[in-house]
Amino acid sequence: MERESMEEGLLTSRYLPPNETKPTSNGAGDGDSTDNLNMPSPTTASSLTPVLVFSTFVAVCGSFCYGCSVGYSSPAETGIMEDLGLSMAAYSVFGSIMTVGGMVGAILSGKIADLIGRRRTMWFSEVFCTAGWLSIAFAKSALWLDIGRLSIGFGVAMISYVVPVYIAEITPKSHRGSFASTNQLMTTSGFALVYFIGTFISWRALAMISVISSVVQIIGLFFIPESPRWLAKFGQEKEFEAALKRLRGEDADISEEAADIRNYMETLEQQAEASFLELLQRRYANSLIVGVGLMLLQQLGGNAAMAYYASNIFEEAGISSTVGLQVSSIIQIPVAIVGLLLMDRSGRRPLLLVSASGMCFSCFLIGLSFCFKV
Repeated sequence: MERESMEEGLLTSRYLPPNETKPTSNGAGDGDSTDNLNMPSPTTASSLTPVLVFSTFVAVCGSFCYGCSVGYSSPAETGIMEDLGLSMAAYSVFGSIMTVGGMVGAILSGKIADLIGRRRTMWFSEVFCTAGWLSIAFAKSALWLDIGRLSIGFGVAMISYVVPVYIAEITPKSHRGSFASTNQLMTTSGFALVYFIGTFISWRALAMISVISSVVQIIGLFFIPESPRWLAKFGQEKEFEAALKRLRGEDADISEEAADIRNYMETLEQQAEASFLELLQRRYANSLIVGVGLMLLQQLGGNAAMAYYASNIFEEAGISSTVGLQVSSIIQIPVAIVGLLLMDRSGRRPLLLVSASGMCFSCFLIGLSFCFKV
């Protein structure tokens, strides 16, 4: 759970050495918990390895699924309403019920990830996503559509938490920013793909395509290591060293990094009994306001509603929904790549300021245009 990660980071930050760099979160909502991140980073064994790259790829397949789920309801709207005879009210339930499943999944995600591990949590969440996509693809009534959408919401909520955490925990500090950014890139790619191809194929075929990333991740999870930090936290020393060795390469010297991780986990364990009320102390006020505020304001910004009902918005504006969705999808990926390239160069704060300003201006223009629509 994002609150728990924030609590851990705040309570342990004072135990870092004075010269330790404190990575910061990028503040992304679809749950980005990239940095459990007041954690020591390796100074050796920091090179990229095939296992590290493959593990990251498998993890971000879940992010791709999340992007597909966000973008699905807009291109599928017309087909579903016509084929199943749904009213706008009934379809609105289908479009928004994913949020209900997401709230439940968000509450449980942190506990589940700590209880059964990062890898098993991703597998568990993808089972729900796979079942949800299949339920939508073969639905004969609104009930099965809603059940499928609810199941997907529960699954992607856990994915949104555990994928960034897993990537941050397996990646060396020197590459952590870029690797963590692939989470958002794959989310955007899934969103853009569904928007684009959804204008050409039926809503049932679109659901079957969306399930592919879930199946790929379920299979791929059998071939990647568990997070070394989670293994160290629960005292699984042999598995911990084996996982770290796989990620850093058989010839890499992992002794220093392993020692750093153990020291970090010991410090974290000593603070396990710290009360949540400690976060309400005055010295944490600024961090809490910024962290919680970013997450809250992003969700209240209106981008989810626009994504869910973009086709209807384009039609109401007198623009072809097909053209509108295709143009939107084409723009998404280049912008995400720019963000990926700038993440470690420009810093999080400038990117947040620019993107938030652009979002604010865009929402204002959309609202203004409909306000004066004749």
